[in-house]
Amino acid sequence: MKRVLVLGSTGSVGTQTLDVLSGLDGSHRVVGLSARGSIDTLVAQARATGAEAVCLADEDAAARLRSSGDLPSGCALLAGADGLVELVERVAADVVVCAITGAAGLRSSLAAAEGGGVVALANKESLVLAGHLVKEACRRSGATLVPVDSEHSAIAQCLRGQDRGGVRRLILTASGGPFRGRSREDLAGVTVEQALKHPSWDMGPRITIDSATLMNKGLEVIEACHLFDVPVEQVDVVVHPQSIIHSMVEYVDGALLAQLSPPDMRLPIRYALGFPDRLPAPGEPVDPARLGTLTFEAPDRDTFRCLALAERVAREGGIAGTVLNAANEVAVDAFLAGRLPFLEIPDVVEDALDAFPAQLEPGLPSILETDAAVRVHARAALQPST
Repeated sequence: MKRVLVLGSTGSVGTQTLDVLSGLDGSHRVVGLSARGSIDTLVAQARATGAEAVCLADEDAAARLRSSGDLPSGCALLAGADGLVELVERVAADVVVCAITGAAGLRSSLAAAEGGGVVALANKESLVLAGHLVKEACRRSGATLVPVDSEHSAIAQCLRGQDRGGVRRLILTASGGPFRGRSREDLAGVTVEQALKHPSWDMGPRITIDSATLMNKGLEVIEACHLFDVPVEQVDVVVHPQSIIHSMVEYVDGALLAQLSPPDMRLPIRYALGFPDRLPAPGEPVDPARLGTLTFEAPDRDTFRCLALAERVAREGGIAGTVLNAANEVAVDAFLAGRLPFLEIPDVVEDALDAFPAQLEPGLPSILETDAAVRVHARAALQPST
C-alpha cells in the first residue's frame, strides 16, 4: 500500500487527487493533508481519509481549529510554513502530491524532494523559482519527480522508454484561454468574470487568469526546461483549443509522438499516483471517433506578452524566475481585486524583471529574499492605479 500526502488538498488539484484516491480499492492510503485556511473542508477530508496529520498554513486558522476540537481524534495538527515542512517530514509518504498554488509551495516541494519517493509535482512555481535546487535534492535523495501538469505529464509519457538524445523539440499545447483570437483592442475592458471563464479546464482563480494571459504557458516552458533538461530553444508552444492533445515530442527522424485524452486532470494525477505503473480508470474508454476535429495555431505573443516574458526568463535563468513569478502573482491578485486592468499585468512583470539584477543559481535564502522584495516593488508600482 502506498502512503500518500496531499499538499493543497482543498484546491482544485487536491480535491481531484482525493477523488482519484477514493476509487483505488485500498492500494493507496492518505496519511496527510494540508490547506491554507479552509478549516471545514480540511476537517471533512481528514475524517473521510483517516489522515494521520494535517497542516493549515494560515496560523490563525490553525489556532481556531485547535480550539474548536473538531479535528478527528489521533490526527495531529501543524501550522504555518514551518508546519508544512514538518508535515512532509513527519508522515513518511511514498507519494507527495505538491498542489499548493504559487511560491507558497516551494519549501514543502523541496522537503518532498529531499525525502525521496515520488514527488507528484503540480506546483510548477517550485521549478520556476528553484528548479536547480529541486533537481539537486531529488538527485541526493533518489526521489522521482513526476509532473502533474497535463502538458508535462504528456511529455513525460511520450519520452518514456525513448532515447533522449533523439529528441528534436518538445511542443507544449495551449488552449488559448478565454480570449484566444482577440486583439489588444478587444481586451482593453475585459472583466474578471470574463477572464475566469476558461473554455476547457476547471481550475483555481489565479491559474485561470494565468491561462488567460498565457503566463501559465510561459511558466510551463520554464518548467519543461528544468524537468526534461532542455534549453528553451527546444521548447515550442502551439495553441490547440480542443485540449485533446496535451503535448507532443518531436524526434530527429521526424516522428511526432502525442498524448491524447479528454481535458481531465484526473488522468495525469492517476499517472503520478501509480508511477511507474498505470492505474485503471473508471468509466467508458475514449472513443476517438467522438473527439472531433483537432486544430492548431501559433500563439499571439504580441497580444499575450506574458508568454514572451516567460521565454525571456527561460533564456536568462537564475533569479529571473523568482522575479517573474512574484511580480505576476501580485499583478494577478490586483486584477482579481479590480485594481489593475487585464492588459497591464505584463507591464508589472516586465518592470520587475528590468528592476532586479541577474543572479545565477541562487540559494534558497536569496530566492525567498528576492521573492519578498519583488512583491514590495510590484505593489509599489501599483499604487497609482489604486
